[in-house]
Amino acid sequence: MLRSLLLIFSLLLPMAALAEGKSIIVLDASGSMWGQIDGRPKLEIAREALKQVLGELPAGSEVGLMAYGHREKGSCDDIELLVPPGPDTAGAITAAADGLNFLGKTPLTEAVRRAASELRSSEEKATVILITDGIETCQADPCALGRELEASGVDFTAHVVGFGLTADEGKKVACLAEETGGRYIQASDLGTLSEALAETVIEDAAPPAPEPEPAPEPAPAPEPAKVVENLDPSMVLVAGGPEAARIDDGYFEVRAINADGSTGDSIATIYGTHKGEVPPGTYRILATLDSAHATAEVTVTDTAVATPELVLNAGSATIRLFQQEGVPIEENGSWELQQAGQSVAYEYKSTTRVVPAGDYDLRAAYGAAEVTLPFSIKAGEEKVQDVILGTGHATIDAIYAEDVAVEDGNQFIEILSGKADIAGNRSSVTNAYAATKGFDLPPGDYLARVSLGATTVEVPFTVKTGQETKATALLNAGVAAFTVPGGGYSEVLAAKKDIAGNRKSLAYEYKDAWQTTLPAGDYVLQATFGEVKTDTPFTVKAGERTELTATTP
Repeated sequence: MLRSLLLIFSLLLPMAALAEGKSIIVLDASGSMWGQIDGRPKLEIAREALKQVLGELPAGSEVGLMAYGHREKGSCDDIELLVPPGPDTAGAITAAADGLNFLGKTPLTEAVRRAASELRSSEEKATVILITDGIETCQADPCALGRELEASGVDFTAHVVGFGLTADEGKKVACLAEETGGRYIQASDLGTLSEALAETVIEDAAPPAPEPEPAPEPAPAPEPAKVVENLDPSMVLVAGGPEAARIDDGYFEVRAINADGSTGDSIATIYGTHKGEVPPGTYRILATLDSAHATAEVTVTDTAVATPELVLNAGSATIRLFQQEGVPIEENGSWELQQAGQSVAYEYKSTTRVVPAGDYDLRAAYGAAEVTLPFSIKAGEEKVQDVILGTGHATIDAIYAEDVAVEDGNQFIEILSGKADIAGNRSSVTNAYAATKGFDLPPGDYLARVSLGATTVEVPFTVKTGQETKATALLNAGVAAFTVPGGGYSEVLAAKKDIAGNRKSLAYEYKDAWQTTLPAGDYVLQATFGEVKTDTPFTVKAGERTELTATTP
């Protein structure tokens, strides 16, 4: 797959970067890029491909980099122009890509819109190259955006590279390219892609002047007819079995054999059911389909088609994730097959993958729920494994007072185990920053600890499989907003002193205007003006906002 992606980049980027105008690469940095291909995370493949291809760009090519999903989980606004388009940006783009975190959603439509807006500041030709391993997850319509950009009258083209997308997923993003006169390129079918791009380049080139025809010579003696495409390999899951059902997702790498018998340089790569052309000789073929591999040697001539069959000794595993019986997990679930502690296959959804025959640990996760099961598969077997996570859904609401909801995104919710250990501590299960947040949890007793400003409350709740649980945290608090003329240090203290004559500190700031959430009660705002401190008493009422100005000397 790395060779496939390199070929896509090497063919696509020069068309964009060498075109008149500027280009922006929009890179998918969502959490699904941790998915693996041939034992490597897709994000590593993308980084390596970018580095190699950008190193081949001619000096002066004006290219930039935008990414999405690299700073926040669950945010549809996590889009950032990391490197503005300009000349000689290859090093900056490579460094930016190497520093990305891959953890968020896939707002690809809005990312392309922003890239187009960035390029629209110039009247020159503009090109966007979108590289995505997933479809839109932020309720936007890439097809509508393509029509909108085409109708804008700007000389704009969008190319879309579907990295590991299925055919159905590809259709959902291909229209973005097609509406703007660009191309949709699917990484899993690079043979057809290579032919299409080569034909485009040839059509753009001026045909050479024909050479004078030589004088006719006597007809040579008949020779055996030569075969152009002389290698047609196939792969099967088990010896004697049918051709692998998903062979179009696999590929064959034809490599030389060194004098000492070791594997030498790559001669050709053949994808899926395509045929290949190689010089006559003996070669070693490496077949790959998902996590399964096979090797064979073949002798190829130019007078016959060699048809080696490579046996993967593998099975087809379909892993289906369910919250409960009959309720499938549509998103945010994941599964992994491990063998001797090493990951063999990893996916973020229910899907089918070809894996070597053997025994595995199947680990599935959804929200805070995790399940580990033994999993075995035989060569040639088509096995369906349903995994029921047995989760329930808990929604934690917070209110300042009755009928006064908390809508502050800085609220922190931590879910703790319901039972404390002998020292009185509880283990942390999961957490989130949100005013109202839902959690997928295994059945059991829990404690929700809700913190906002200087206020913290705890709410016990119970989760049952397949049920919705709602818990409300009553903060019994209000918001206090302060103005400190001239700025400086100010601190909120408890109104009542302890037995030692000290007041408890609840919050402080170095700003001239700030606010915090406080439990209902009496307090003192102590402001510092040089060597002088002033105390301003105030009262906070539950569900109300209190505004006051610090007393000045």
